[in-house]
Amino acid sequence: MSEPIHVAVLMGGWSNERPVSLMSGNGVADALEEQGYKVSRVDMDRNVAQVLAGLRPDVVFNALHGVPGEDGSVQGMLDLMGIKYTHSGMVTSVIAIDKELTKQRLVPGGIPMPKGTIVDSESLYSGDPLPRPYVLKPVNEGSSVGVAIVKADSNYGDPISRDAKGPWQEFDSLLAEPFIKGRELTVAVLGGKPLCVTELKPKSGFYDFDAKYTDGLTEHICPADIPQDIEDYMMELAQRAHELLGCKGASRTDFRWDDELGRDGVFVLETNTQPGMTPLSLVPEQAKQMGISYAALVDQLVKEALA
Repeated sequence: MSEPIHVAVLMGGWSNERPVSLMSGNGVADALEEQGYKVSRVDMDRNVAQVLAGLRPDVVFNALHGVPGEDGSVQGMLDLMGIKYTHSGMVTSVIAIDKELTKQRLVPGGIPMPKGTIVDSESLYSGDPLPRPYVLKPVNEGSSVGVAIVKADSNYGDPISRDAKGPWQEFDSLLAEPFIKGRELTVAVLGGKPLCVTELKPKSGFYDFDAKYTDGLTEHICPADIPQDIEDYMMELAQRAHELLGCKGASRTDFRWDDELGRDGVFVLETNTQPGMTPLSLVPEQAKQMGISYAALVDQLVKEALA
């Protein structure tokens, strides 16, 4: 009888998204164990290379979110070690986590994205970089970490006050983009094919880190109640973004849609190369909608990595 495939599930780490990664990783590990895989759960610390060298897995399931699991660092280490892994490779990860590099790759490929500008956080205290309302976000963080919407009547002050709590206190530079009113939608791509469109309706505010990962704070409408031509267009754009960036395994592309403008109101915000695998996560939800169970989803990701 042949030995079971040995999967090291890499989770945790030290990014802002550690708790989410632990939820993703443990969910994945449970599902793989139930299918007969040999599973090692690895809570990543600074000696992760030594741990993996000792374990000698057949493949790593990368369930990390944020830096360094999503920015190419871990991918480069695994490439050097000759270990296969799920999701996107090093170059794709480096580009996709950086919102400015992502635009440089996607916009020339015909992907509509909001026009943005990188600003020095210090400059915000003397004046706005764009007409209000606009959005400020870190250049290379995921999961809406540190996003601020600056409106005419916001309590940040005009200009933004140094004392106002926001991403300008944490990051030296930020990406400023015009605020696109309308609806928040997302499309997962699995095995190179788009799954469906989900609309996200936060109960209050916008779809930030808390809204993403706290049960009951966001309503998921899957499939989204939108016109067929908009659904088809978003799925086409998500697949094209996945291909232009060179994504592998699963990716998720997030959209804003100003429904008053029809197709012209569709904008891609970003493509996530390490989408969450928690019970509230969107990729498992869309897979289920398409008849793919959570167990089948993680099995497919492992098999694709091994192939």
